[in-house]
Amino acid sequence: MEFIATNYAPIMFAGLICFLLLGFPVAFSLGAAGLAFGFLGIELGVFPSSVMAWLPQRLIGIMANDTLLAVPFFTLMGLILERSGMAEDLLDTVGQVFGPIRGGLALAVIFVGALLAATTGVVAASVISMGLISLPIMLRYGYDRRLASGVIAASGTLAQIIPPSLVLILMADQLGKSVGDMYKGAFIPGFMLMGLYVVWVAFLAIFKPHAVPALPPEARIYREPNGNSGYTSLVVVMGLSTIVAIILASHMADLHTWWQGKEVTDVATDEKIVTAMCGGTFIAFVIASLNRILKLGLLSRLAERVTFVLIPPLLLIFLVLGTIFLGIATPTEGGAMGAMAALIMGFARRRLNMDLLRQALGSTTKLASFVMFIMIGATTFSLVFQAADGPKWVEHLLTSLPGGQVGFLIVVNIMIFFLAFFLDYFELSFIVVPLLGPVAEKMGIDLIWFGVLLAVNMQTSFMHPPFGFALFFLRSVAPDKQYVDKVTHKVIDPVTTMQIYKGAVPFVLIQLVMVGVLIAFPGIVTGALDKPVVVDMNKVGDEMLNQLNDAGGGYGADNPFGAPEGGEEGSAAPEAPADGSQPAPAAPDAGGYGSDDPAKALQDSLNAAPAAK
Repeated sequence: MEFIATNYAPIMFAGLICFLLLGFPVAFSLGAAGLAFGFLGIELGVFPSSVMAWLPQRLIGIMANDTLLAVPFFTLMGLILERSGMAEDLLDTVGQVFGPIRGGLALAVIFVGALLAATTGVVAASVISMGLISLPIMLRYGYDRRLASGVIAASGTLAQIIPPSLVLILMADQLGKSVGDMYKGAFIPGFMLMGLYVVWVAFLAIFKPHAVPALPPEARIYREPNGNSGYTSLVVVMGLSTIVAIILASHMADLHTWWQGKEVTDVATDEKIVTAMCGGTFIAFVIASLNRILKLGLLSRLAERVTFVLIPPLLLIFLVLGTIFLGIATPTEGGAMGAMAALIMGFARRRLNMDLLRQALGSTTKLASFVMFIMIGATTFSLVFQAADGPKWVEHLLTSLPGGQVGFLIVVNIMIFFLAFFLDYFELSFIVVPLLGPVAEKMGIDLIWFGVLLAVNMQTSFMHPPFGFALFFLRSVAPDKQYVDKVTHKVIDPVTTMQIYKGAVPFVLIQLVMVGVLIAFPGIVTGALDKPVVVDMNKVGDEMLNQLNDAGGGYGADNPFGAPEGGEEGSAAPEAPADGSQPAPAAPDAGGYGSDDPAKALQDSLNAAPAAK
């Protein structure tokens, strides 16, 4: 029994692994392990019985956590947008824009995946939408099945890292950091990952062109009556929008200075990107609207279509991310506005009825309940684990690794990578992250950077063959039998499960490359964060001393309470001794109220304390 009591934390962790390997749901495995080891620990005297009395308060704290309200809001927003046909319009339009070049359809899928990630934040909705819409078109025109499957699954998982990602909300909650800061830190890495996907497709287009053919001329539907493609006016509109966006980004500090009425010299990069993008889009929308209303005929069908199709998702991006980055709304408020805007857009497009709304609300409730039950189980387990000094055991285990911070990060990321074969990001966020966060903080690692790094690594949980959820989602909508294409009337072979797995491997490697880039260059994450306000306590102390010394009859006077010599209410002159000698002065109280010179006392206390910044 002494051995069990001494090694209670590792035995408890091993017991949790046994529960999971037996096939019990994660939420119930966590709760059962926590309760079983809790009562056993009380019996063995590992910790007092009062530990279990803390559990109700912990569970009530989960229910009172306003940050977690963002999870159902963003989930509902994503499901409504998926059912309102926005993904279909985006894929159709962007596919026409990129279609004439080799790999254009794959590039369109990546671009639309990033837009859906920035508006929905739900991996399942993105993968299923693009699988239903894009995969048949890519198969129709001869795309390699492995590449088509891999690019759809990988683009869908961008919703994992590009805000408003659900995993970033959970990561911020578990690490005790702001969701807004987590979003700001992940914004640039998310789009860098998208850029790496584009580089891979471009590489294939150069060296394996047969795997990524261009759309044939007959498949390009947005042509002018005279046969022109309409790219000229599209390029002009994009050029004007880009110029406006660049000017807006370069003068963002001046705009803040004008808006706030005080000089602002530095603006976060993510804020510049979102605001500049929305400003450029607004100019394009104004041009397209004037062209349609006044019938000027300046824009081609393609240019007009692209402009009006991109407006809804970009408007949502500004409504959700823009308000969060600008500090106008909290992530929870941003999610609520996004959900309401998605409902309005769905009804305005006449693609959302009560049946679809009921399905979306039902799916949102299921996911929110799933998250809540896992949090309850994880809280029960972590409470008992902490009482058994589990965090100290984990800290001792990880801080003894060779290599310092770098060695810790490498080992942790390898561990997360292999755990992601069996656990999804919800489970990793609630089981592993609370154990790793305190250790990382003690080692001097920025927790926002650490959270974004783990979130990028957790993306692989969706892409791991054979357990990746994105692969399961794609498998559910990919053709598993031969069928006759409705357009070309050709017989299309099915997409096998092994082709989906093989297509995922290159993108898993790309995600691991991104993990390495973030470890090597942490400034990619931390550079997007607001600069911390540094307070020089020495200057504060000097200013307080000056105010004390300059006060005429206040705290700087001989009487620190400012009582007039006449002796008003609350003041009393000390009585002289009977022998006629002067009364003894009050003994100084180490700089307290009894000090004759409070300014000097304050200076002495400041000199005694270490300077803080």
